[in-house]
Amino acid sequence: MPAIRTRPDSLPTGLLLAGAGGFLDAYTFVGRGGVFANAQTGNIVLLGVEAGERHWLAALLHVPPILAFVLGVALAETLARPAGRRIVRRPARFVLVAEIVVLVTVGALPPQVPNQVVTAAIAFSSALQVSTFRSLQGIDYSTTLTTSNLRTLVAKAYRWCVDHDAQAGRQSARIAAVIAGFGVGAGVGALCTRSIGPRAVWVAAAMLALALAAIVIETVTVSSIETTGDHSKQDDGPGRTPQLSHPTRRSEAHVSGYCYGGYQVR
Repeated sequence: MPAIRTRPDSLPTGLLLAGAGGFLDAYTFVGRGGVFANAQTGNIVLLGVEAGERHWLAALLHVPPILAFVLGVALAETLARPAGRRIVRRPARFVLVAEIVVLVTVGALPPQVPNQVVTAAIAFSSALQVSTFRSLQGIDYSTTLTTSNLRTLVAKAYRWCVDHDAQAGRQSARIAAVIAGFGVGAGVGALCTRSIGPRAVWVAAAMLALALAAIVIETVTVSSIETTGDHSKQDDGPGRTPQLSHPTRRSEAHVSGYCYGGYQVR
């Protein structure tokens, strides 16, 4: 299946994205009518509960974010295909810029705008994010929900404890940090929403802007390493195999999934 972002996220980027994900869920739940922007499981459950109790109007309130989320995933799948990449050359950056624009716009909307419009817009942008950023240094993860992350944490921690797998231990620590980042983001989101009001969503936009800056810096660094690797291969001459500068680099690079200019580096 094609993916928008083929390079694994760094831990700082993952923490910023997860923090924004937790913030937005708290923002819509606390300040926008008790509806989740990211957790569509919660919306579907609440939809079923309200429908089962014949509270039809209340049930319908959970439909817009679900539909918006579906549309966001469809757009992400389109961007991941070759035809989409020909139109948008850097789709991961496009997704973050689109999210930031949506959140800034949401914060500037007048109070008269219905909550359904706001939650649908945030759910749409959340779908783009969860469909784009799915790998943390070689580990599958999510930046907008914690259920799958918690399962990964327990599985990796179990392998670390039972099999004494050091790599699984490092991976469990990274996932634990992401889960904590999501929880901290939710707590900050609830506090900011109660104290600032609708414009609190701009805090999440700032977090995404920092994540975008981190990705741009990472890309520039990677390009520099790749250029250096190309020059090194030319110096080695034809028929010679480039040597790694550190004996542990190859296994670490396999975990992180990076390969630049013929060299595998972390």
